[in-house]
Amino acid sequence: MTTFHSPRRRSLLKAGAALTASGLPMFSFAQNSDPWARAQQIIDGFAKPLAFPKRDFVITEFGAKPCELHKVKGFVTIEEKGEVDTPVPGSHDSYPAIRAAIAAASKAGGGRVVIPAGNWYCKGPIVLLSNVHVHLAAGAQVLFSANPKDFARDGDVDCGPNGKLVLARWQGNDCLNFCPMVYARGQKNIAITGEDWTSVLNGQAGVPFEDGSGGCWWGMNPKGAQPGAMHQGVTNPANPESLAALAPNLDAAALARIQGNQANWRSDEKFLPALSEAGVPVQKRAFGLGHYLRPSMISFVDCEDALMQGYQVISTPCWIHHPINSRRVHCNKVRMESVGPNTDGFDPESCDTLLLEGCLFNTGDDCIAIKAGKNKDTQYGPTRNVVIQNCIMNSGHGAVTLGSEMSAGIEHVYAQHLEVRNAHWATDPVNTAIRLKTNMNRGGFLRHFYVRDLKLPNGVRLKPGFYKPLPGGPVPANTASTGGGAVITFDCDYSPAFDLVRSRPPEVSNIHISDVKVSDVKTSKGSYSCYQAFVVVGPVATSYNGPAGAKVLPVTDVTITDCDFGTPVNGEAPWFIHNASDITLCNVKIGGKLHNEKLTG
Repeated sequence: MTTFHSPRRRSLLKAGAALTASGLPMFSFAQNSDPWARAQQIIDGFAKPLAFPKRDFVITEFGAKPCELHKVKGFVTIEEKGEVDTPVPGSHDSYPAIRAAIAAASKAGGGRVVIPAGNWYCKGPIVLLSNVHVHLAAGAQVLFSANPKDFARDGDVDCGPNGKLVLARWQGNDCLNFCPMVYARGQKNIAITGEDWTSVLNGQAGVPFEDGSGGCWWGMNPKGAQPGAMHQGVTNPANPESLAALAPNLDAAALARIQGNQANWRSDEKFLPALSEAGVPVQKRAFGLGHYLRPSMISFVDCEDALMQGYQVISTPCWIHHPINSRRVHCNKVRMESVGPNTDGFDPESCDTLLLEGCLFNTGDDCIAIKAGKNKDTQYGPTRNVVIQNCIMNSGHGAVTLGSEMSAGIEHVYAQHLEVRNAHWATDPVNTAIRLKTNMNRGGFLRHFYVRDLKLPNGVRLKPGFYKPLPGGPVPANTASTGGGAVITFDCDYSPAFDLVRSRPPEVSNIHISDVKVSDVKTSKGSYSCYQAFVVVGPVATSYNGPAGAKVLPVTDVTITDCDFGTPVNGEAPWFIHNASDITLCNVKIGGKLHNEKLTG
């Protein structure tokens, strides 16, 4: 396998420089006691649009030809099988033309690559280069091939039978993997845009693979897998039976602790975190072909000044937008329609200075989930200076989520003027509006998170998703609806059984939420808005299994102000608190009762 080298100093193989770089602010913030003044400074930083040379490179001039579509049986959503559109067999492949147009624009010093109206079959990724703007005209649809080999063919790291792969992250861990459908690494001043929401990027994640195997991208997840088929959650024989050869410096006890005794620890979804925990370098973490870790749809790694604007994206294999270690990222007026497994809408990871605005979400997982690495993959540093505003969330697990992969920390996040519409409340409800997720493995910090003007016209999920502790924990069963049913959720012991090494207690503080208005929906059993108004499960000390003496701190400095949570189903226990102090309610109405008090638990 080719030795992996990063072209930029903020890279995986230069972690020290990465930490320094990610710790530097992008601009100086004025000293002001109002946190929303800092948010406005971030917004103002995007007032000047990115500039590109005024020359067009139309893909038809490089040999692209539109294709015809026909219907095949597949997944419409992960819960619904039916007919989906896909290019007819033998369609012209426009990937070489798109690639050539981007190369020509780059060679000329930059410009706009235009994808005209029509359906365009693309057997490979759109890889952006500095100063290049790829634009989809109204009525243009790019249909990326339903063939994993096309996304393990042209990457910059030759991993032999695994394919030619790219540097990526999968659920917070660094790896070499399939190329995302739209990708850039180490580039500056880039854009992918559409004219309107008829400009479509289609990941074809529910379309059967073109090799006739019967699977699809979503089938790499247990929810979409065929009976008896391989997927990310079952033991993969391609992964070695021991980490000993990959991590020769670890003694037997350390290896045993990381590997554990679970039968499926060699499944791809658990083997990758184990590689991180064992300190195995990224050049030895090759997945791709023969493995089952789906790529993100759109991912920019180590980039600066990036714009995603004006298009619709559908049927994505995994996370829809995933900028990693990037600076000054703007996502504007994008429609995200992908109800598949782990199809989060926007997941910035270890990024600095982002503006997400005017977007619409209909997703199969969190609408927005802010990330910052997992296990020992923290060299890119925290995610910070994020503004989220003027968005609509029709469906998704969480409207705005921090975590769960956040080992390097998250700070200075501002969310305002959001409508969590919960449009499909009767059949596919939003689980929770605001959710903070971490545990004793992910550690890190969550701080300086501000939310205001959040409207929930149809409440959230009315059925509880109760916290599932490890045996012997202090939280009574069926009391805390951390997995769904609360409007605001602090889950500091998220899925503890998944992580065998739990030696990094998290710190959660300085969270301020105001002006949340939750309305009831009418059901056969009455009118309700949620199961519980809010749940705060702070770090659970009994889940810790690291060296003795670590401090397990409570959640602290939380204010909930000027809110109306409507009518909870669990009116007798409208909130739950464990290991938290200084939770202040000011002018908070729950079930018609006004609360002005300080809580602890």
